Amino acid sequence: MVSPTCFAFNEQTAANNVFQQRLEGDSIAREALAESDAFVALLRLHGVQVMTVTDTPDPPTPDAVFPNNTFSTHRESDGTRTLVLYPMFAPNRRLEREKLLPHLEQTGIDRVVDLTTWESKGLFLEGTGSLILDRQHRHAFACSSPRTSERVLQVWAEALGYDYTLFDSTDSQGMPIYHTNVMMHVGTHLAVVCMESVTDNCQRQTLAHTLSSLDKEILPITLDQVSSFAGNMLEVQGTDGTPLLVMSDTALHALTTEQRRRIEQQLTIVAPKISTIERVGGGSARCMMAEIF
Repeated sequence: MVSPTCFAFNEQTAANNVFQQRLEGDSIAREALAESDAFVALLRLHGVQVMTVTDTPDPPTPDAVFPNNTFSTHRESDGTRTLVLYPMFAPNRRLEREKLLPHLEQTGIDRVVDLTTWESKGLFLEGTGSLILDRQHRHAFACSSPRTSERVLQVWAEALGYDYTLFDSTDSQGMPIYHTNVMMHVGTHLAVVCMESVTDNCQRQTLAHTLSSLDKEILPITLDQVSSFAGNMLEVQGTDGTPLLVMSDTALHALTTEQRRRIEQQLTIVAPKISTIERVGGGSARCMMAEIF
């Protein structure tokens, strides 16, 4: 997780992230830092091991608090560790990779898959924002958008040995949802998905069938709940092996009693309060966590 130093409304991402809100005030950066620090403390309280990196003010990277878009890590059965670097839509987000790379190299990397050259072609794939990974079955889910290119996805899947399901997902205004992790989460046994955002009937049936074939129980959410980041979740484990589902306090309060009951049958919910980061940055809890394998 990245402790933000210059968090602010990012003009370069606002064109296709409808979740961002332009809020003014000198306190926004301070509030975001306090929310991030409290989030880290809450995860550690639940036994989650968290590696933190403090952002630097120069060059300014207003979205550094969302590191999951710039890289992902993967550990193979033989212990080989792979680092993937992703092509980013916004030029100021590409600067985040340069800041994080020295820290990631210290974790022990055997192979690097560098996809960043696709930026020069105007094609992007933004990490686990674009990709929802079922690591156990080596299957990725992605919705098409200006930030998620099928061509780059094909290259990624070949390099990592994954199958994938690509589909179209739109919001209530008919606009492409910018990141897949806004409308769906896939965990060990549970998949939280906004099926109504997939308007093509064939694609929707394929998505449901694929999730079922991977032994996922589907928990549907609505477009209204997506607007409260109810799809932006990540399953993690505490040091004692307890399975946790991390979502924001905003997302938690958007769930119905029955949805929450179904989740809590399998997982313990961890819900930080990150409303400033959500409103100004247009991302939520899952976006703030980049897994190290």
